[in-house]
Amino acid sequence: MDKFVSRLRNLDAYPKINEDFYNRSISGGVITLISSILMLLLFVSEFRLYLHTVTETKLVVDTSRGEQLHIDFDVTFPAIPCSLLSIDAMDISGEQHLDIRHDIQKKRIDANGNIIEVRPDGIGHTKVEKPLQKHGGRLEKDETYCGSCFGAEMSEEDCCNSCEEVREAYRKRGWGVTNPDLIDQCKREDFIQRIKDEQGEGCNIEGTLEVNKVAGNFHFAPGKSFHQANFHVLELLAFQMDNYNITHKINKLSFGKYYPGNVNPLDGVTWIQGKEHGTYQYFLKVVPTIYKDIKGHTISSNQFSATEHFKSAEFGRSQSLPGVFFFYDLSPIKVTFNEERTSFLHFLTHICAIVGGIFTVAGIVDSFIYHGQKALKKKVEIGKFI
Repeated sequence: MDKFVSRLRNLDAYPKINEDFYNRSISGGVITLISSILMLLLFVSEFRLYLHTVTETKLVVDTSRGEQLHIDFDVTFPAIPCSLLSIDAMDISGEQHLDIRHDIQKKRIDANGNIIEVRPDGIGHTKVEKPLQKHGGRLEKDETYCGSCFGAEMSEEDCCNSCEEVREAYRKRGWGVTNPDLIDQCKREDFIQRIKDEQGEGCNIEGTLEVNKVAGNFHFAPGKSFHQANFHVLELLAFQMDNYNITHKINKLSFGKYYPGNVNPLDGVTWIQGKEHGTYQYFLKVVPTIYKDIKGHTISSNQFSATEHFKSAEFGRSQSLPGVFFFYDLSPIKVTFNEERTSFLHFLTHICAIVGGIFTVAGIVDSFIYHGQKALKKKVEIGKFI
């Protein structure tokens, strides 16, 4: 046993020196103090880094199919009344949503931006209480009213009991109502007067859209949209031509839920229309994004980049509609963010490297200073120091 202990003692890489042979110096004390402070500071810095999470970014091919794209928007038009502003969406698959009203809220605002009224989309929802005729004839006893659609009926049973229903029937036919005064329901509801009463007002429109996850566009335009001979056409009212000012401010535009570090480049962007009328276009590149936090919660969202373009045009040309268009396209690459925390072994390795590195460097510096002082003192004693 004594032989084994002796061999084990011979393996000691840290031979001890008798304290009687130690020679302590002031320079060594100063170096030790500075080294200790540096070790402490680096330890605290490394510990704080260990407590915080780091985000790892990866790029992968997006193989998802059949998903929906969630769009949140909040846009203010200071020069277009809410009664004229509509929103449409369409994509390359052929799906179209014209004059969208669900999950949409409009706020009438005055010239100073103050809210006048908050209401659902559109006007002209008032039903005709005392109609005079049914499709051109008198009402029979106990017969409910069925207003004329003025030639836009799809069948004899179709009824249009309000100005809005007539406009909708015209839209389905691919027609535009350019003179509401010729429509009995619109005259009864004072449709023209209501629009004139809102002249000088603006509109804040906000809501959400659920669209197919394919390339497409959505746009805000002054008038009801319809298709005519494969062209996208707006029902522009002649007496409002001079008021189609598409000055706008994008308060919010996002494609999905918020995740830490997400920045939407169009939030707060304002564009003011000059003397020229036309279409303002935003071209968006949407990148699918997955964010996974340290607790394992996953957020599926999107980020996007944007470029802008103004297309000058004359009113009345079907290929150059007044409005604000957002054209979006999907990137085939998905970005994933994973929150991770540094492992304890990694942290321990860094601490050992800090302590060992500073201790070694401090020993080299102390040895250099000690032997330098010793050599200098010896030269002074023999009179060779100049």
